[in-house]
Amino acid sequence: MIRVLLVEDQAIVRQGLKVILEQDDNITVTHEADNGQHALDILKKHMVDFIMMDVRMPVVNGIEATRKIKKQWPEVKILILTTFNDDEYALQALKEGANGFLLKTSESTKLIAAVYSCMSGGLTIHEEVAAKVMPRLLERSTSYNAAVNVDLTSRELTITRLVGEGKTNKEISGDLYLSIGTVKNNITQILQKTGLRDRTQLAIFAVKHDIG
Repeated sequence: MIRVLLVEDQAIVRQGLKVILEQDDNITVTHEADNGQHALDILKKHMVDFIMMDVRMPVVNGIEATRKIKKQWPEVKILILTTFNDDEYALQALKEGANGFLLKTSESTKLIAAVYSCMSGGLTIHEEVAAKVMPRLLERSTSYNAAVNVDLTSRELTITRLVGEGKTNKEISGDLYLSIGTVKNNITQILQKTGLRDRTQLAIFAVKHDIG
């Protein structure tokens, strides 16, 4: 069961999201928060697997909350959800470690699919935003150049390429006939070798340097 924390300052929106997510038998909304600070307070007492986070909220906004949560609980997956088709929000969220970015106008099936994608290690970016975000992410990724000369094995290069294609750990394991645990271990080793922080940076690195 995937435990979800909804962080949204409008109660009616939270209720709607809860109804949508709990249509799936494997997803349960265990907690709700109306701002980022409230979410942090909840996490200190109750652990969750996944957070669906609004951007514009009082007290502590979604970007700042993502930064603080990822610093303390890096294993928790965070999907940023907003009504604003603004690539700057997406850039900030991904820089702080968010696992995806969707607009609130997304269909209900896409929201549920995004939960599974993020939980499997995928990077979910709304198609209307991706076209603008990826070029800017690549422009800002010059600090990853040092990783080019790192000696990666043939398998690690292949996994890096597949991460760059946006594939989840499950999809990679199927493509390479490896267990999901082996894929996870390889990605951990790749991050250690390259000095990259997380899967998002690895995906950007793979695209920027045309890893194949």
